[in-house]
Amino acid sequence: MNYHHAYHAGNFADVVKHAVLSRLVEYLKQKDKAFRVIDTHAGIGRYDLASVESGKTGEWQGGIGRLFEAAIEPRAATLLQPYLDAVRAENADGGVNRYPGSPLIVRHLLRKQDRLTAIELHPEDVARLKVVFAGDFQTRVIELDGWLALGAHLPPKEKRGLVLVDPPFEEEGEFQRLVENLRRAHRRWPGGIYALWYPIKDRKAVAAFRTALRETGIPKLLDIGFEIRPASNEPSLDGSGLVVVNPPFTLEGELRVMLPALHKALVVEVPSRWTIEWLAGE
Repeated sequence: MNYHHAYHAGNFADVVKHAVLSRLVEYLKQKDKAFRVIDTHAGIGRYDLASVESGKTGEWQGGIGRLFEAAIEPRAATLLQPYLDAVRAENADGGVNRYPGSPLIVRHLLRKQDRLTAIELHPEDVARLKVVFAGDFQTRVIELDGWLALGAHLPPKEKRGLVLVDPPFEEEGEFQRLVENLRRAHRRWPGGIYALWYPIKDRKAVAAFRTALRETGIPKLLDIGFEIRPASNEPSLDGSGLVVVNPPFTLEGELRVMLPALHKALVVEVPSRWTIEWLAGE
């Protein structure tokens, strides 16, 4: 599965991932002490939804486009507000013309004492990301293989924070790589929050991934699944998932409010579902 993100920015998977990411950052802000967010596959930061790439797929229309037009029940709307405010900050002229990637969403939510490390491997993408964050002393952009960052940059000096691992799934073995690198990272920084994104396309591979995570022995693993259509004979991105390691105690309750509202807004075909499952822990 080639997931070059310019084609998919703002789609349903981004919406769910970034809504959860925003809740994790908001939780970290409950204490005055500074924290760091490390984004291992940061991309270019800002996506033009009028670009050739976005126009070829139109996926954002079924994601952030639909969410902006949806009537969201009040409790869910409150939880989604930090995320949606970050998107609106990129669209001061109204509508949805640009979509912020995860580093820009995180940066919008940070306080003055907090820091962001945005890591990207591809030189052209790094160059664009550095332009986005030029002059921003709270953000450090690094050209590096994101998998290596899970060793070299952990633990952060703040000793509080979040690691987002959002690989492009361009190569074989990404599920195995996620498990192996999470195990390595957790040994270095067992107290950190980790969020690992994955596609729901090959159902057998997803089931094996979840089993492998259980077998790591990591004590607190919450798996969030979000499907917009049932499995079909033709391979397609039917859903996406996010595994959160050391999830905040508030997260499960928030998800039970937020996910039904998102599913109502974004579902394409039934039967499809959202799920919350503890792979280890609670």
